[in-house]
Amino acid sequence: MPRFFKSLFGQVVLALIAGVVVGLVWPDTAIALKPLGDGFIKLIKMLIPLIVFCVVVHGIAGTGDLQRVGRVGIKSLIYFELVTTIALLLGLALAFWFEPGVGMNVDPKALDPKAMGAYAENASKLTGGGFTDFLLKLIPTTAVSAFANGDVLQVLLFSIVFGCALAMLGERGARVTLLIEDLSHVLFKTMGIIIKLAPLGVLGAIAFTVGKYGLGSLKQLGMLVALFYAAVAIFVVVVLGLIMRLSGFSLFKLLRYLREELAVVFATTSSDSVLPQIMAKLKHMGIRESTVGLVIPTGYSFNLDAFSIYITLAAVFIAQATNTPISMADLLTILAISLVTSKGAHGVPGSAIVVLAATLQAIPAIPAIGLVLVLSVDWFMGIARALGNLVGNCVATVAVAAWEGDIDRERAHAVLDGREPPSPRA
Repeated sequence: MPRFFKSLFGQVVLALIAGVVVGLVWPDTAIALKPLGDGFIKLIKMLIPLIVFCVVVHGIAGTGDLQRVGRVGIKSLIYFELVTTIALLLGLALAFWFEPGVGMNVDPKALDPKAMGAYAENASKLTGGGFTDFLLKLIPTTAVSAFANGDVLQVLLFSIVFGCALAMLGERGARVTLLIEDLSHVLFKTMGIIIKLAPLGVLGAIAFTVGKYGLGSLKQLGMLVALFYAAVAIFVVVVLGLIMRLSGFSLFKLLRYLREELAVVFATTSSDSVLPQIMAKLKHMGIRESTVGLVIPTGYSFNLDAFSIYITLAAVFIAQATNTPISMADLLTILAISLVTSKGAHGVPGSAIVVLAATLQAIPAIPAIGLVLVLSVDWFMGIARALGNLVGNCVATVAVAAWEGDIDRERAHAVLDGREPPSPRA
């Protein structure tokens, strides 16, 4: 037992328990602990742009094979779209099968539109200009602004171009490549220092939640939240489990390997909080650096599996709750729009509600004001969203690596079986 609590996972579990106790016994104090969780996530986000840059550039320049990089990128996008479509269809199917909103008989006119003001404004920004505008937003105003704004996709675009240019220079770019490799070691060492604060961040996040909402609120979430958790569990175990099996690995062994990161995401409801550690662990598992550097950052915006389930499930729930009939054309529109709007979700404040609002704006039949119904339980659904998205991106990296032959299978099995050190130590 002492050994368990010396591990990061053990300390995070202890922090979770302590956070629940503080939230129940001293709710005012618990709410005041919120800055601990917010501060921890900000510390992590502080390093993410630089780490993504170093991993992607060094991976591409070190490989020297630009055709391989292109193949990985194309295969990743194909995988993302196929799996995202499955997730969207699963959300629709479960919503119609279990009908979580039927019987609520909510009058849209009786709902308070003020609660949706900020989200509707962000939704307009997200959809304004359509797909072309979305593509233009991928291009930063300057290379520096991409890092300053912390936009992962913009950093990724610049990193790919920079890495390709460095690879084309050959020997002339060798010194820069070595410098970037050394910088990445420093950044991961810095991340190692910051991650030791994870228990404090978890304590602050979970204490605030329990102190503000109370455990009793969990009983009042209703069928929508329960159905969403079940949907994410089904997707992870069945769909992602099958993908892992086809890739030659066990999903449950991968989940055990990533248990520390999953515990942190559970408490913070943010997959951003573990992005650097996830990249380091997947590289340690034997996946080529360039593949990890391309798939993981891209997946954070393009492969939001649990997020996709949420969009279709919530959209149909709102229609059912407000007694709004929806046609097959409406369903196809939800699918088509969701495939686009979900890609702009990462980094948008209140992204889940914003993307849902952006989706419903294209379907006049469903009253967008019905989002107020979902708003009250969004935080609780955010736990499953963050966990499902993270697992989906890790599985995507393994699958693409196996598809491309970019994984050392012997080492991967050794790490997942516990015959190798469980995590990289800087």
